[in-house]
Amino acid sequence: MTRPSAAPDTTGSGPADRFGTGPAATSDQPAQGPGPLPEGDPRAINEARRGPTVPVPAGPAKHRAPAPEDDRFEHVLESLRKQIRDLGFADDLPGAEEGRVLQADVLAQLTDYVLPRVRRPDIPLLIAVAGSTGAGKSTLVNSLVGEQVTTTGVRRPTTNSPVLACNPADVDWFSEASFIPSLPRVRQQGLAMPGKDGMLVLAATEAMPPGVALLDTPDVDSAVAAHHEFAAKFLDAADLWVFVTTSSRYADARVWEFLQVARDRDTSMAVVLSRVPRRGRRRLLDHFGAMLEANGLGPAARFAIPETDQIRGERFTSNVADHIREFLADVAGEAEQRDRVSRRTFIGVIDSFRTRVPELARQVETQIEAGRVMGTAVDTGYADARTRIGTGLGDGSLLRGSLIARWQEVAASGELARSLRPRGRRSRRAGRAEQAERGQRVAALERAVRDAVEALVVSSCERASEEIERVWRDVPGGADLATKALNQPGTGLLVQQIRQEIGEWQRDIAEMTGEAGATKRSVARLVTFDRDIVTLILIIDLLGYERSRSGGGAHAAQASGPSPQRLLKGLFGAQSLRSIGAKARENLVTRINGLLDRERVPFDTALASAGIPSEDAAVQLYQATYNLEIAR
Repeated sequence: MTRPSAAPDTTGSGPADRFGTGPAATSDQPAQGPGPLPEGDPRAINEARRGPTVPVPAGPAKHRAPAPEDDRFEHVLESLRKQIRDLGFADDLPGAEEGRVLQADVLAQLTDYVLPRVRRPDIPLLIAVAGSTGAGKSTLVNSLVGEQVTTTGVRRPTTNSPVLACNPADVDWFSEASFIPSLPRVRQQGLAMPGKDGMLVLAATEAMPPGVALLDTPDVDSAVAAHHEFAAKFLDAADLWVFVTTSSRYADARVWEFLQVARDRDTSMAVVLSRVPRRGRRRLLDHFGAMLEANGLGPAARFAIPETDQIRGERFTSNVADHIREFLADVAGEAEQRDRVSRRTFIGVIDSFRTRVPELARQVETQIEAGRVMGTAVDTGYADARTRIGTGLGDGSLLRGSLIARWQEVAASGELARSLRPRGRRSRRAGRAEQAERGQRVAALERAVRDAVEALVVSSCERASEEIERVWRDVPGGADLATKALNQPGTGLLVQQIRQEIGEWQRDIAEMTGEAGATKRSVARLVTFDRDIVTLILIIDLLGYERSRSGGGAHAAQASGPSPQRLLKGLFGAQSLRSIGAKARENLVTRINGLLDRERVPFDTALASAGIPSEDAAVQLYQATYNLEIAR
């Protein structure tokens, strides 16, 4: 990383040279205009500088105490990091994949880049060398350092683990406690050897000046998908990118994805085009330069490395990399210059949060909206079921078919009159066959009542479940949640539960009618009655017998015979009957509502366990973005 001597090029390959133009790295002002420089021109420093001053590292040579403003800025960043870290996303629902990518991206940059530089202003400048497969990144890194610190070869991808070269005085900066804590690492001993995939190799060498580190990253277009994420992780933590691509790969989409990330974040960057053939060289450089300009990357420093076989010991033997080394030596030569490079990248990252955090919030909102749609479907489905059941229990619609037929049988048999007889009058003793027949008629009416109410509740619940399932399956990713809800243990027990509830409801009515008859002394003194039959008479009345008979049509023709209400009024009186009826209806509605609440539990449980963000998660992210703007 020291400045090269002005040795002539004796290899015939020519040094790495600058193509295109851009603002000088030592100036805050842009160049006056584009235009190619002569080949071999030593001026190779062209970093653009812009942006307001914010609390940032002051450079390795400056050890300043944090100001109160820095403390507040750090607190705001910590709060933002915590909110993003605590976010959860529901698998497969809209926004999940995009949200997790954004979450991991912003969280990693806050943790690995922003907060360390706010807390410790003297952190070494990290230069990341990244780029295409076979571009010669490792050879370039060895050449820039001046000794072999990383392994090169013909195997693709060669760099299966990143190698970080730094001065021995700085190696502790890059320990697990300070630099990407989640990443395992090993310290290199002796000759450079590759580490295991996913492991950072720390190469301490006196060839590196203090305060500067050089990182050889995995290929951004590697056939191994994990290498893409690995490369992105290190680029997110770097102060300066040196992006290397080849004359045959520079137009690849993956290359431009990374370059555009650097553009959008205003990252300090240099671009190296390697393996440039002599034939058609100028045309190729002009085309690549035009692509950089068209993609908003005109200010980036640009270098070209000719196609050469002048490599020994896994580094260039000629002055091929001298101009790149000179550029980096100027960038890292003084604390003020290092501070300028790191400040630009730092400000660019902070500026990028203005769009990246709201975009994350929008993905959270997408999840919340999907959850809201699904939750509303559950609420609406079972609210409609309550309405249908409540209407069906009182409008006489159940008094048809088997139920009205069983009622007519009981009424025609004289059971109603026999159940209400003056006290002291002996009832005619019925034979066993007649008693059995009477019991069968009453039991049949009880079953018909139970079956009618059961059918109403079950059909209403099934309709609610079907409507909820339809809405959920219309939500992308909602089908799996619907299947999970419908397959939960305990589903399918509705029929058994409703039968139990109706049986208990009938017993409660029998107790109410008995208590009401006993307290009405005139009734108790003059009349005795069969509580089971009176209970059935009251249920027929509650189910809307009078409304059915007065509504006309087929139901009116069926609902003939003695009026349940007239019989009951004569027994209890109008006021007492209204009280008993209201309590009985309330009892049944309460029991049915409990059934409906149990029926919706699988849907509510599936939603609750899906991991959908809370309703206020997006609002908190927007507020955190605002707080960050205020604090900077």
